[in-house]
Amino acid sequence: MYHKLVLEPTFSQLQLSLNIENVDNLFSGFMLGDFAVLRGFSVNSLLSSLCVRAQLPYQLGGLETNVLFIDGGNSFRLYEISLVAQACELDPKEVLERIYVSRAFTAYQLTSLVLEQLQNAIEKFDSKLIILSNLAQLYLDKDIPKKEAEDVFLQLTKYLADFANKNHVILVATHPPRSWSKNSRFFEEVLCSRAYVVATIRKFRNRPHFVLEKHPSFKLGKVELPSEEVTLLDFLEG
Repeated sequence: MYHKLVLEPTFSQLQLSLNIENVDNLFSGFMLGDFAVLRGFSVNSLLSSLCVRAQLPYQLGGLETNVLFIDGGNSFRLYEISLVAQACELDPKEVLERIYVSRAFTAYQLTSLVLEQLQNAIEKFDSKLIILSNLAQLYLDKDIPKKEAEDVFLQLTKYLADFANKNHVILVATHPPRSWSKNSRFFEEVLCSRAYVVATIRKFRNRPHFVLEKHPSFKLGKVELPSEEVTLLDFLEG
């Protein structure tokens, strides 16, 4: 008599894929221990997808996990997440109930959330995916002394990189496009230097591409995304 066995992957095998065919050929997914940065246009749509896909079974490229979403730029998209859940044949209400959102309105609040509360939060909510949207934005506030903001951000990003590796979780931070300045450039460079994985959505010849710019083991490169007339949701469903 034979029994059907379902083998769960080991920690080293677990990956959270984006499930975008062209992209998956270049970048098969985030791994536990990754501190990753997503930059450029449409990154919020990628976050919505990750919030849902993290809850999928391992066999479908998910992590079977709850999600922590630290929102530093008012970028949590409830309606879009509901649409992605439907595309994945999941109950939107149940998906949203497994995403725990904390909003930060100042750099001081964001720093406190990460340095003082994040460890307890992943244990309480049993989360393997933490998203930090617009991580640098609040540190560009003109009311914060420049030197203080830079010093705290250096400490914060080092803590995040160590945290991901120590706790075997995936940390995904976003850095959306903004008007260039010397100050904003500093924060972007620090963020990308601390990250293990950096990917950008960028236009080449007016066509959007997913560009893998930094990874400890994958080959770097770029692949074309669908045209702007096709939404990310359409592409994910396809």
